[in-house]
Amino acid sequence: MRIRPRNVLLAISLLLAGLPAVTIGQNPPPPKKLPAGPAAPQSTHYPIFILAFGNDPNWSLRIGLKGPERMDRPGYPPVPLEAADVTHEAAAESWTYHAKDSATGAAVAIHLTREACTDAKNDTLTPTPPPSGKYSFRSSVEHAQLGSLIGCARIAAELFPKINNQPDQEEEDDAKKKPPVPVSSVTSFKSPVSVAYVNPGGKIVFKRGATTHVIASEGSQLAVSHDGKRLLYTHEDKPEDRAIFLYDFATEKSTELVRGQVQQAFWSPDDARFAFMKFVDGKWHLWSAPVASPETATSVFPGDIVSIHGWVDAQTILVDDLQQLSWVTDAGTIQQAIPEKDILGDAFGSSSADTFRVHPLNPDLLLVSAEWLKPPAGVPTDTHTGGGLGFFLYEIRSKRRTLLSPSNMFAQYGE
Repeated sequence: MRIRPRNVLLAISLLLAGLPAVTIGQNPPPPKKLPAGPAAPQSTHYPIFILAFGNDPNWSLRIGLKGPERMDRPGYPPVPLEAADVTHEAAAESWTYHAKDSATGAAVAIHLTREACTDAKNDTLTPTPPPSGKYSFRSSVEHAQLGSLIGCARIAAELFPKINNQPDQEEEDDAKKKPPVPVSSVTSFKSPVSVAYVNPGGKIVFKRGATTHVIASEGSQLAVSHDGKRLLYTHEDKPEDRAIFLYDFATEKSTELVRGQVQQAFWSPDDARFAFMKFVDGKWHLWSAPVASPETATSVFPGDIVSIHGWVDAQTILVDDLQQLSWVTDAGTIQQAIPEKDILGDAFGSSSADTFRVHPLNPDLLLVSAEWLKPPAGVPTDTHTGGGLGFFLYEIRSKRRTLLSPSNMFAQYGE
């Protein structure tokens, strides 16, 4: 009969042991008061600016009313986002921002979960990351063309110092201390570009800095060396008698390199070699030669090509035959080939006037100049053919296109 009271006393002792100790005469500490603000991070619904980033590959994203909603990747054009609704997921601390890629219409979803995140290390959006390297949210991006990306995220506390869901106080204090961007880094920049073009009189103009040289010879298919000091061009006396010349800006002299049915010379990345087309047995073949000894020129690829589009690297040259774009090695093998219709899509047609240029630092990105099948309103057209040209960037892996064509301008041969 006395066993039951002992159990009751034991239970009461355990409950009391689990409570915080309170000294007689003291009031218990009040609960911590959270800052005022909305209970969830929102995009179009609340004025909160979310910053997210990740690595492997590097990417960053900003979404919210206080700034442009976009995603950035080094070496690629920005992805502008049209934000839609925000969904509060079944998990209490998870949200999904729905958006659309403004350039392509592809669906985009940005997922946020409120939990400490240290997965991403290269934060390009925050000059002073949190001291612990710990961010307030874990994030992921699902892009219909680009695939899945993961990383960390935070609310831009430096813009909203009193809003709920802000990162820890240390991060906010550090953000306030960030130095301003020096004005000189933008205003003092001067481009070191050399430019060559054919003037209305048919003469070649080679401009380097403030100095301009007019080359006496007529020519076409101009190619400036990577150091901007020399120029390759094709001179034609008659269709079966052409020559590729080298013009030196310092000496102001032109030197003949190769002669015959030749055209379209391009510099190698180190400016030590040049590639060109030569007509042999009824076909245009790919050839190359050292600049210092052009008489040793050799055939690289005997296939029937229409155009050369430059060197991809020291061993690879880009060519096309109107059916496919091919990466040809100096051993004469095709390293990679992409059907031109995949690159041009439904809006552009294939022609010998098309140009394809590989980004010098990003082999996944092409700059394309091609003819519109149906020029949109505002695109100037040729008075004789009725055709209009356009520029766009093409991402090889994702097949994403970003239109670059300047409005009210007839533009071609992008470099």
